[in-house]
This record gives sequence, structure tokens and C-alpha cells, in this order.
Amino acid sequence: MKARITLGLAGVVSCAAFLTAVAVTRDGDGGTASALLSAPRGPYVALGDSYTAGPKIPDQNGRPPGCDRSDRNYPALVADGLGLGAAEFRDVSCSGATVADLSASQSTDDGVNPAQLAAVSAATGLVTVGVGGNDIGFGSLITACVKDGVRYQMESRFEDGVLNDAPCRKRYLSGGTDQVAARIDTAGERLSAALRDIGRRAPEARVYVVGYPAILPDDGRGCERATGLAPGDVSYLREKERQLNAMLRDSAKAAGAGYVDTYTPSVGHDACADKDVRWIEPLMPAAPAASMHPNERGEQGMARAVLRAVRAAG
Repeated sequence: MKARITLGLAGVVSCAAFLTAVAVTRDGDGGTASALLSAPRGPYVALGDSYTAGPKIPDQNGRPPGCDRSDRNYPALVADGLGLGAAEFRDVSCSGATVADLSASQSTDDGVNPAQLAAVSAATGLVTVGVGGNDIGFGSLITACVKDGVRYQMESRFEDGVLNDAPCRKRYLSGGTDQVAARIDTAGERLSAALRDIGRRAPEARVYVVGYPAILPDDGRGCERATGLAPGDVSYLREKERQLNAMLRDSAKAAGAGYVDTYTPSVGHDACADKDVRWIEPLMPAAPAASMHPNERGEQGMARAVLRAVRAAG
């Protein structure tokens, strides 16, 4: 997803850091040894948007700088977990990327990111793809919903009676058409074409589509302060994210690729959770991360999910 959401409201990871802060592969199902045993043959290439890149998570040292790529994002942690050296790992993810930016250059605020698929070749052994949120305009969707939520919260203080507690849902369902669902369908068609292209470029590679972690809680109550959303719109946005992940899963399956579920392990670690456990930072981040994006803990959790999938494939 795009890292720079305007809401109108106020090197390689070291071994020590990996062992201390991540323990990515020490999750009770085999540990580092099993990850190394299942390392794919050939280089690993990471494709994706800001949820892959890790904007504002130190250290930011990717090129171009405008991609906001962290050396502690989940691709870097996966590469470490698989024992891959610098020559065997390419992270070309970029904040703001859409599916189209996999096959075409992407302009950023600070430099141009080449077409991400240019990094994929017949020698590639592993590919992860984390993209789709920007295709449905999830950043602008959250922005609009926050604005509606602030208005709702102001009105609810001065008006009597029951107000519509999901004003943003009403906006995107106007005219009997689910605008966001239509965008998800279109994004699915584009992703399917991109996955076929990856298959042609790297026929021997293992390919995994990586889903998005839980951004919002199952219960919207008490989430207003952290997000600025009306209670009903917390449910609405959560539903849209689940639909997006379902599309990613179905597209992966149709292409013969794997799907990495990061949503299930992240439940309870959303933007409204306590700052000591959350994977996603709220509108006003308390940890180095972009608003409504994964923090370092979130990237670690996503890395664990990817490594589990890679190990399970043997």
C-alpha cells in the first residue's frame, strides 16, 4: 500500500539484531535449522508495495530513496532466515506500488524505481509478491473514511437520535454499486496476469503472494481515537481488507502459487491494540513506522508467516 497517506489530522540486518529482535524462525515449528534446510535454490526476489518495503522503519537505505525501503522489512528477515547472502537477495519493493508497477517503472518523490519484474529471471528461486492495496485505493479510502468519521463524531455530540455510524460505507455503496469490490475484482485480473509473467520469467521459482495483516480489530468499539473512524466504518474497512486478501489468495491458487496468510496471526495486533503488542501503527504512530502501516514487530510477524510457508513446501 502507499505509505504517504495524507489524513488532514494533526544494511542487511545483523545477525545479532536478527536473533535478538526477530527470532523469526523460532516459532515452535522447526526453528532456524529447518528454514535453512528448505532454502530455495537460486536468488530470492521480493516484490511489493509499502507493506513490504517498511516505510520509516530504520534503517531506510534502499534505492531509490523514495521507495522508503527498510533493511528490517520482512523480505530482509526472510532472506536472513533462509541463510541467503547479499548476492542471493533482491528487494525491489516500493511504497505506492500498484500491480502495474511490477512491469513498468515507478516514479517516486525521490527517484525512479525500475520495473520490479526486471529483477526476476530464470535463475530466481524464490519470489514473494505483496501488492494490491494501492490498486483499490486503500490509502485514499482510509483518508475519506477518517474525514467522514471525524464529522460523525462531531455531529454525534450535538445531535439527538441515532446517526448513521458507517458514513463511509454509505459513500462507497452509493447507487447500489460496491465501488471497492469492483476495484478488487479489477486488481485480481491484473495480478493474475502479473503472476503468469513471473511464471514465464522464473519457471523454477517458488512464488508466494503475501496477504495483508489485520489493520483493524474485529470489534470497532473503542477504536475511534486511534483511527478517527466511525464505529461502523471500522467493520466496513475490515470487511474490504478481508475481500482483498481473499482475492490475493484466489489469484495465487489459480496461478499455482502459494498464499501467505498474515491476517490470521496478526489478529489482536491491529492499529487499535496496545502499543506493546500491535503490528500496525495508528494515525499517530508511537513507533518508527508510517501511519496505518506495519511497524518492525509487524514486519517480523509477516516474516514468520512467509518462512512457515517456505518451510512447509520443503
